[in-house]
Amino acid sequence: MTIKEVQSKKEAREFLDVARQIYKNDTNWVCPLDKDVNAVFDPKQNVFHSHGVITRWVLKSGDGKLIGRIAAFINEKKAFQAEQPTGGIGFFECINDNEAAGLLFDTAQSWLLARGMKAMDGPINFGENDSFWGLLIEGFTTPSYGMNYNHQYYQELFKGYGFVTLYEQITNHLEVTKPFPERFTKIANWVANKPGYTFKHLEESKLDQYAADFVEIYNDAWRDFKNFVPLNLKNVLGSFSKMKTVMDEKLIWFAYINSEPASVIVILPDANQMIRGLNGKLGIVEKIKFVYRRWVGVDRMRAVVMGTKQAFQKHGLESALFIKLKEYVLPLNQYRELELSWVGDFNDKMLALHEATGATLGKKHATMRKIFE
Repeated sequence: MTIKEVQSKKEAREFLDVARQIYKNDTNWVCPLDKDVNAVFDPKQNVFHSHGVITRWVLKSGDGKLIGRIAAFINEKKAFQAEQPTGGIGFFECINDNEAAGLLFDTAQSWLLARGMKAMDGPINFGENDSFWGLLIEGFTTPSYGMNYNHQYYQELFKGYGFVTLYEQITNHLEVTKPFPERFTKIANWVANKPGYTFKHLEESKLDQYAADFVEIYNDAWRDFKNFVPLNLKNVLGSFSKMKTVMDEKLIWFAYINSEPASVIVILPDANQMIRGLNGKLGIVEKIKFVYRRWVGVDRMRAVVMGTKQAFQKHGLESALFIKLKEYVLPLNQYRELELSWVGDFNDKMLALHEATGATLGKKHATMRKIFE
């Protein structure tokens, strides 16, 4: 076996092709767009390069076949928040072979050690945690856009190397046509009609304002969570702009109390149903297929993020937002499923909200850590 750091365009293509080789017979896998993966490693497209460093490797068998890959990175804003300096690994793919996986992990670990790290988390992303994050350990069905998918044997490869689970990421599924529980509906309708409470969906013509409201809500809602790093308006505007390709503005809702931004839910049509079978490419033919599928419409949505300012977390705003969504979605007679992804097992309040809606478990991912000996 030989492992080589990606330094040329040919090696960058091979890095992408590893996944296509690993999953060539897996009908559940949806190939991520090449441009989305490449963007993570491009300083011009990924702002995390301004406060971090990343590299990647490709593993080949003795006869030159692609059998694995891995990326290692250091996010300087988060690396020193743990008990020990901690880097990250991601984009791991490998055949079912402990020796091959060990070589990939060893290479990443050596690179991180040389840069002062004492542990590594993985599989995670050199970016926000809304995509390419976590090891799938339960619910090996077709993933939604941005959600990691992997073979079941990956968990043993990670555990065998000494990774332990930091936390689990829970993804629940909600049947759109199934009525909400009576108590949930009663509370939601009561909240939706309270004086001073207003609910608005995003308007692309006012994207700057809604992005600012999102930052205000999100940073307040998550400020007390461990290792939280505040979002900034520039990054959020960038994310909103990228979402325009698939965005339905009436699936993104904000709640206000006396005009103050209080709560938000961001839901997107599942782009994986638009890119399935495109093999990661977006040439002319693939773009035509993508546009057609977007026009026809998909039947699954993904809740990318929800959040409520701490002062308003017992006001029932989230339930009212779900009611507003359903008022729009049901008459469309298009969507059958809403994926609520993902919520850390430490977030009791959000998990309780999922349960209150009647959602059921869909998938579990694990964020894992290996402390270097």
